[in-house]
Amino acid sequence: MYQDEYKRWLEADLIDCDLKSELLRIEGDDEAIKDRFAVALAFGTAGLRGTLGAGTNRMNIWVVRQATQGIADWVKTQGGTQTVAISYDSRLKGYTFAKDAAGVLAANGINVRIYDELMPVPALSFATRYYNCNAGIMVTASHNPARYNGYKAYGPDGCQMTDDAAAIVYDAIQKTDILTGAKYMSFAEGVEKGLIRFVGEDCKEALYEAIEARQVRPGLAKDAGLKLVYSPLNGTGLVPVTRVLKDIGITDITIVPEQEYPNGYFTTCPYPNPEIFEALEKGLALAKEVGADLMLATDPDADRVGIAMKCPDGSYELVSGNEMGVLLLDYICAGRIEKGTMPKNPVAVMSIVSTPLADKVAEHYGVELRHVLTGFKWIGDQIAQLEEAGEVDRFIFGFEESYGYLAGPYVRDKDAVIGSMLICEMAAYYRSIGSSIKQRLEEIYSEYGRYFNSVDSYEFPGLTGMDKMAGIMKDLRTNQPEAFAGKAVVKATDYAKPEETGLPKANVLIYKLDDGSTVVVRPSGTEPKIKAYYTTLGSSLEEAKSVKEELANAVKPLFA
Repeated sequence: MYQDEYKRWLEADLIDCDLKSELLRIEGDDEAIKDRFAVALAFGTAGLRGTLGAGTNRMNIWVVRQATQGIADWVKTQGGTQTVAISYDSRLKGYTFAKDAAGVLAANGINVRIYDELMPVPALSFATRYYNCNAGIMVTASHNPARYNGYKAYGPDGCQMTDDAAAIVYDAIQKTDILTGAKYMSFAEGVEKGLIRFVGEDCKEALYEAIEARQVRPGLAKDAGLKLVYSPLNGTGLVPVTRVLKDIGITDITIVPEQEYPNGYFTTCPYPNPEIFEALEKGLALAKEVGADLMLATDPDADRVGIAMKCPDGSYELVSGNEMGVLLLDYICAGRIEKGTMPKNPVAVMSIVSTPLADKVAEHYGVELRHVLTGFKWIGDQIAQLEEAGEVDRFIFGFEESYGYLAGPYVRDKDAVIGSMLICEMAAYYRSIGSSIKQRLEEIYSEYGRYFNSVDSYEFPGLTGMDKMAGIMKDLRTNQPEAFAGKAVVKATDYAKPEETGLPKANVLIYKLDDGSTVVVRPSGTEPKIKAYYTTLGSSLEEAKSVKEELANAVKPLFA
């Protein structure tokens, strides 16, 4: 079967010469052919993501066209403006995939609004709402290595597509022949016919205005003398992040030169991921050299931001996503109360795998903190519910531990542009009162307890990887652990049982232990890996870390 499909591709006019040469190169190699053609990339709520290359199990123009035909079939049943917004980041073939998607939509009589330059996830979410689109498409593989690309699908609310809509799209994709089934017209023809139009400057400016309107202490940053080193990690952040920071008065910005401009090869680090030290290494060296107060990095699609803060001894310390989520929640609450801009009955939202420390901070300020499933669309869903009730202004902040933040309802996905603005404003504020981010974080820990949060990932590569992961999750449900490292499980919550959790069904297990620790086990929705999240509490950081190591050693054999 897969050999037949391989031969069909080999004989087809594939347009992209890279694909043809790859197919010729693997001729006679059964394993290589099987890897590319035995299965198709699955389309889920996160869209598509995979290695670039030839075949049904790779990212290429044919997979993109087939997926877009599925979206077109769905859009045609939806009424409305019959419009789809498209953006793309700096990944290899990103603009090609974006233009091909536009060509398929145009051939289906659907209007397209595409950015004329690479722009981040929040810009796509914003344009989808601004133009009242039926859907949005973002060509990105987020923080994956350079050999990957992907395709995120968005609904009319600017949120990643719902499970129900994604299932309908997936059904349409399966009925579309990958090489011949998608309608297509050239990008130029689509432009000539008025079906493909670029996103206007009015939309771009409206996004910047919406972000800057969410300053907590407007005008403060321009007098604080904050010194910043910034890296867009060769992605989309350079233009929007520096534009917004300069608008609010932060002008002393040194860009990491090797990571300044778009480059889909990401030659400076193995993963362009602001969560990892290797991605921030060049920025940290530069921060030490220029004596920066703060080092900031955004991932290629600029929906997540990581930082290193300066410590009193002049060294720099990375801040985790959980710590930054707590710091921003604390800063926004205190600042809005001080300025009299806190709404009545304020709401913040975080994912179920994020730190319980945020619950303590929210309680302190009288903020309702809602817990949702992992994936920012669930935070977006909470904003949508508030909007439906006419109470959207109650939403003040949303975050997840994987470095995603949002303050305000103007988009429905995580936004590293507003994240960068608020982090810099917060750093400027603490600097202006003779404090620092580091000092404030220590104050929070002394007030609420020394929490430590950590995530370990276990990879399951190859065609059997997903089956192994499913087997591990099934075994955990069948043989529920009674203890980890001698700490008894006092409560086990299975999010596959919505009747018990009150949330939609999800493949997540959470174990609460008798010493206050939690262990969360969750397979990734986009990569062949299982993640184990740990929250431990100690009288000191060392004690909390030591408890985490004990738990991790007890959990590791479960994934063998």
